[in-house]
Amino acid sequence: MAADAARLAAVLALDAGSARLEVQYLLQHVLHKPRAWLLAYPEHTPDAAQLMDYQGLLQRRLQGEPMAYLLGVREFFGLNFRVTPATLIPRPETELLVEHALQRIPPQQPCRVLDLGTGSGAIALSIANARPAAEVVAVDASLAAIAVARENAQRLGLSNAVFLRSDWFGSLGEQRFDLIVSNPPYVAAGDPHLQQGDLPFEPLSALASGADGLDDIRRIISQAAAHLRPCGWLLLEHGYDQAGRVRELLLQAGFGEVYSACDLSGIERVSGACAA
Repeated sequence: MAADAARLAAVLALDAGSARLEVQYLLQHVLHKPRAWLLAYPEHTPDAAQLMDYQGLLQRRLQGEPMAYLLGVREFFGLNFRVTPATLIPRPETELLVEHALQRIPPQQPCRVLDLGTGSGAIALSIANARPAAEVVAVDASLAAIAVARENAQRLGLSNAVFLRSDWFGSLGEQRFDLIVSNPPYVAAGDPHLQQGDLPFEPLSALASGADGLDDIRRIISQAAAHLRPCGWLLLEHGYDQAGRVRELLLQAGFGEVYSACDLSGIERVSGACAA
């Protein structure tokens, strides 16, 4: 399979090590074997059906399709989540949002948490897993995404999260929460990055949000206070250059204790604030 790794490296501009790993992951997937098994039995030859499946996946990868969609799974916050083209692929930088959410949820006390735009359920279920006393409500406008999130909850054996179809707060009535978290669309509609990497394969509605990328964040901030209990928190992931503007929007909406937090690269990736 060295030749396949070389093709991946050349076509997708991957380094040799990454290309070799991707080939191994594809083989693991079609053979239903762990990586250790592949390394222990390098002489193994897939049967005709397995080889056909492998070649199909390889061709899709050569066309740029994300590995997460090919394998149907992505690890996030120590858990494995099923992902499909109906959902965003969970990314490591979003773990910062979960970490800051957990800092505001008492470990053993009841707490109501809302996850807006849940996608695969990665944020909601990571919180539900780490805080079993919390009640987590997760919403998404996409029925296909809700189905994936519910499947992930079942696979992970988590019963303290419920999933509802809702256009942001639209179906929540007068419900209030101690904490609202969201990784909403925040890419500007004309941003060239939308045509690069994995992004062309992911749902555009979960990525882009108006001319400056802030349309959905504005909408969330303007409506969040009506759904927060006193002293409840709103936490948002946003783009690498949007922290200052998000803080301004939070202050304009009457929130207090406004702050931003940096990811491991030193980029302000999460901003939050407390309701009055």
